[in-house]
Amino acid sequence: MISRPASGPVTQAVPTGWRRRIDPRPAFARVSASGIPILQIVVAATAAYAFAHGVLGHPSPLLAATVTVGSLGLVRDARPRGVLETVLGMLVGIVVAELLLLVAGTGWWQIGLALGVTLVVARFLSPQAGFAIAAAIQSLIVMAIPSPAPFLRVYDGIIGGIAALIVTAFIPRNPLKTELRDARALFAALDAAAATLAQALRRGDRLRAERGLEKARALTPLADHWRSSLESGIAIARISPFLRRQRAELQRHERVRASLDLAVRNLRVIARRVVYVCDDGRARPVPAELLAEVMRAASVVSDSLEDIALQPAAREALYAVARRLDPADVLPDASLGDQNLVAALRPLVVDLLTATGLTPAEARAAIPRI
Repeated sequence: MISRPASGPVTQAVPTGWRRRIDPRPAFARVSASGIPILQIVVAATAAYAFAHGVLGHPSPLLAATVTVGSLGLVRDARPRGVLETVLGMLVGIVVAELLLLVAGTGWWQIGLALGVTLVVARFLSPQAGFAIAAAIQSLIVMAIPSPAPFLRVYDGIIGGIAALIVTAFIPRNPLKTELRDARALFAALDAAAATLAQALRRGDRLRAERGLEKARALTPLADHWRSSLESGIAIARISPFLRRQRAELQRHERVRASLDLAVRNLRVIARRVVYVCDDGRARPVPAELLAEVMRAASVVSDSLEDIALQPAAREALYAVARRLDPADVLPDASLGDQNLVAALRPLVVDLLTATGLTPAEARAAIPRI
């Protein structure tokens, strides 16, 4: 007898990986994050095309639109200088192609010649690979699509470049939102690395200490992201009348970022020392608690980026741990290696104190002399 399955609807389990692939939230997040860049591109391209066609009477000002799209893009770093460099690269490609059209005409081998000459000229003028690629694309468009008048497309490219710079200033991307997201990511990763190192010290676990060192080494890309977004935001705020009030805040965040960049480097030094001292398998609760206390204060420094009123609280929390960083007092009977571990915390605390607004001299004065 053949058994039949019970009647009723048949359900089939959906693999977890498939559910992740069809999860729309990352897609919506990408669209939301690109809202202002998309608006910039649409406004600039439409306005440049309409001006070149409707006001100047150019029959098909394609390059007026493509230059705006190519120069603005959807990249994180949209500082005006970068936009201008891309525009200049595109104009180089247009000019070279227009000159070759006059000399050699159009055809398959002329396209190859134009691309070759454009890439050589662009590489000579700029070390940026994107500059040469932008020039080559515009050169290809000029050679492949005929124009009723020579050098007409040079004017279209200039119009597109001007439109791109105007929308960069008057429809600015939100620099504070982007750089604060990068700052929070860096502070969170810094805290995670330090927490792993503190656990390694509490347990005398060399393997955990090595994981902490790996996490500390992985902080560099996050620090670079924050630096890039801050530099971009400061550059945009300089030319945008709508971001005038954010300039001082961005400059304050830049001072915090510079201090945290040094703190990241000093945490790597601490991590290497933790790996060394954990080789004997002994627990070291005192330096573990000191490191944890430093990172609790660092979390207040992170919160002070959005609320400057928390800056004094972060400073006091760091003062509290700074006064105790005399290795001979904290670990009077410990080995030189353990005392050196406590001494390695001192530059980290100095860096975090400067992030609260102190000068380096004032921050160093908070640490007991040894």
